[in-house]
Amino acid sequence: MKSEMAAMMKLRTANFRQLQHSLGNGLKAEQLACAQFSRGKTTLSSPSRKNIVLVDAVRTPFLQSGTQYKNLMPHDLQREANKALLKRTGLDPADAGYIINGIVIQEVKTSNIAREAALGAGIPDSVPSHTVTMACISSNQAITTGIGYINSGMIENFIAGGTEFMSDVPIRHSRKMRSIMLQSTKAKTAGQKFALFSKVLSPSVWNPELPAVAEFSTNETMGHSADRLAAAFEVSRQEQDEYALRSHTLAGKAQQAGLLDDVIPVKVPGVSETVAQDNGIRPSSMEKMGSLKAAFVKPHGTVTAANSSFLTDGASACLVMTEEKAKRLGYKPMAYLRDFTYVAMDPKDQLLLG
Repeated sequence: MKSEMAAMMKLRTANFRQLQHSLGNGLKAEQLACAQFSRGKTTLSSPSRKNIVLVDAVRTPFLQSGTQYKNLMPHDLQREANKALLKRTGLDPADAGYIINGIVIQEVKTSNIAREAALGAGIPDSVPSHTVTMACISSNQAITTGIGYINSGMIENFIAGGTEFMSDVPIRHSRKMRSIMLQSTKAKTAGQKFALFSKVLSPSVWNPELPAVAEFSTNETMGHSADRLAAAFEVSRQEQDEYALRSHTLAGKAQQAGLLDDVIPVKVPGVSETVAQDNGIRPSSMEKMGSLKAAFVKPHGTVTAANSSFLTDGASACLVMTEEKAKRLGYKPMAYLRDFTYVAMDPKDQLLLG
């Protein structure tokens, strides 16, 4: 067993060394994969296709879970983003075209969150909408799905975005309890009902299934994956802390200077003050960050609470359309959307590289 594990580790190390060599030559890992995948691919900027532009985009303030948004639902945040986008652009809600939203952890009551958020924002029920999920790039998938619809000729414009709500993630009863509940709807006799009641008395039945931000196929969290990749690429704890400190410092300066003009205020019922800015920007010091212990791979990991992103509540929305329609409506495009591709990679060793 030891020899097999040693051989496996050597193989993984060799794979990572090869990846590092590619990085040293100026190609990121995902660019390598894209280069192989893209051979012979038709580009979206083909002369036969229309130019597609980003008109505008907004987002709610991003808050740490369990704070001001905690009593809302995911579609509430997406609705606010949609409403703000319509107001900022002056777009007629009836001309929204199509609504596509991304989300990772679904709220079971609103399985098609795009539809609920659209209706709540005053978009007519004649405008179709659907929800997509693709882990951390679900909103990207929403946008590129809409681009595909424009290229197919089905629509001229769409609203895309996404939301995540970590303050109230679904917590399920155990499978045993769920089974008992389903059986109870069919129990007719006193004997059948008593048999089910006796099963409920077992302590194991009451153990809830807690959600985890983990890859289903590997049961590994992103924190563990980040720790392993940092070790493979020899990114030190100090380098991670320095990068995180720089990121939070610059974000704080941008916030104070009023440069985050895509952030829209949100009035939360039951909260006295309007939520107007992110509350997770936390400039610190190298000394304080260095005092924290490893959060995932203990005790020798390098990923900590200080150099990781926080669990977030928030939503975003953007308006995308053909250049021709943007000109017709008098919009000045923020950007042209030319091309995209997706690649798949090993979910164990390369989870965060795809």
